[in-house]
Amino acid sequence: MVAGQSETTLRQRVRAELEEAATGLGLGVNIAIAAFILISAGLFVAETYPLSPVVNTALTLLDWLILVIFVLEYGIRLWAAERPLSYAISPYAIVDLVAILPVLAGVFDTRSLRLIRWLRILKLARFLEEDRWLGREGLIIARIIFTLFSIVFIYSGAIYQVEHPIDPKVFGTFLDAMYFAVVTMTTVGYGDVTPVSEAGRTLTVMMILTGIALIPSQVGSLIQNINRIQMVNAIHCESCGLSSHEADAVYCRRCGTRLPNGKAS
Repeated sequence: MVAGQSETTLRQRVRAELEEAATGLGLGVNIAIAAFILISAGLFVAETYPLSPVVNTALTLLDWLILVIFVLEYGIRLWAAERPLSYAISPYAIVDLVAILPVLAGVFDTRSLRLIRWLRILKLARFLEEDRWLGREGLIIARIIFTLFSIVFIYSGAIYQVEHPIDPKVFGTFLDAMYFAVVTMTTVGYGDVTPVSEAGRTLTVMMILTGIALIPSQVGSLIQNINRIQMVNAIHCESCGLSSHEADAVYCRRCGTRLPNGKAS
């Protein structure tokens, strides 16, 4: 009975650290995972360029090491989940699995999809003090910018994987694919780069639809939050010390204490 309770407690602690970053250790683990995701994305980009055999071998070994870490992380999250089956079919878990299994099987390189996993890491922003780092509005802007970057990066990786084997002269490097993705998603459409495969054309349609549906709303939110930041003053709350408030704020939004220059109606 004691052993069962101990295992349950351990699972709860591990789940809290991974999903909620309840302590400094949990936050550090999630930051490390985020760093591995970015390194993996960088390796994916680097390997689209001509490299010496020694460098290419080193990058491949590093990528496999990161992949092993991700496999272990997925297994630990699945073990620690309150309902493992429900977790296994959750969007985040499916993304984790899709970014791992095809690479292990050698079917298709889905490393660009690993950047989606950053969306989970961004949930941890709420654990940062609002008067530190970027502030609340700054964190919102960071999320929007990274969401836009992630969408472009993932589409660039996908179109590169599809078109490079067929047309390596046009889609020679990741930069070529990113150029095409940005031009397509912004609906500029220069027409100097075009996909030739059915999969590539399907991805192009998806890029255009994503650009029409998502990018204007994200850019609108970005501008709105930048304007809001410009209206924020630096008055410090005497009770909790929060320094970022709206220009017409009367009470602290964190603790409710009246601000030094607040004028109640």
